Amino acid sequence: MSITHRWSTPRALLALGLFCSMAAGSALAQDCPRGSLDERFCDTDGDLVADAPTDPSEWLDPDTLIFAYTPVEDPAVYKEAWSDFLTHMEAVTGKSVVFFPVQSNAAQIEAMRSGRLHVAGFNTGSNPLAVNCAGFVPFTIMASLDGHFGYEMEILTYPGSGIEKVEDIKGRTLAFTAPTSNSGFKAPSALLKAEFGMVADRDFETTFSGKHDNSILGVANKDYDAASIANSVRDRMVERE
Repeated sequence: MSITHRWSTPRALLALGLFCSMAAGSALAQDCPRGSLDERFCDTDGDLVADAPTDPSEWLDPDTLIFAYTPVEDPAVYKEAWSDFLTHMEAVTGKSVVFFPVQSNAAQIEAMRSGRLHVAGFNTGSNPLAVNCAGFVPFTIMASLDGHFGYEMEILTYPGSGIEKVEDIKGRTLAFTAPTSNSGFKAPSALLKAEFGMVADRDFETTFSGKHDNSILGVANKDYDAASIANSVRDRMVERE
């Protein structure tokens, strides 16, 4: 069974990382507006994302572009799913494009911050951190051919768990995915507090599974009493069965 609270939100932002070398000292030496961005970046036009370096010698022009997608489940699942996109990107850029599987949102952000990752699809919850810390420049979101986009956050439990309504989670264990995940942590935390007055580690125990598929399998195996997940991941897992 599942206790479902639908929270419509963009599935993930497929965004272009700045093709530039942001040496830590280059922007620090400048007295420039940057808002909440890391000190290595400037935002002179006020669009809330990092500017490209004014010195063209600091731009990156790699022979091979590295692409990574947010690890909401096993990264191997996405290599084939993104193959057509990577082929298209090779055609329009004239460069080789390599899919790089990352094991965590933090690793993905750090790879872009260090200049080792050039193009990426970040999960919703990681976008602010990626923009501010890694110079991430979002330019589009995923959508279906009919223009629909987004997913729904759901709280799942297993048959016979004794959880029939949201309030029954009190005193039980609710699995989240990662602190940077919107559907796997931020949205359910806000929803449970605002609508039910329930606060993590006060009204229920919490644990972090690392990925949405881990949370789903953990509930199925009764390792967790309930879990907050993105229903798009659940749907893909069902389709693969």
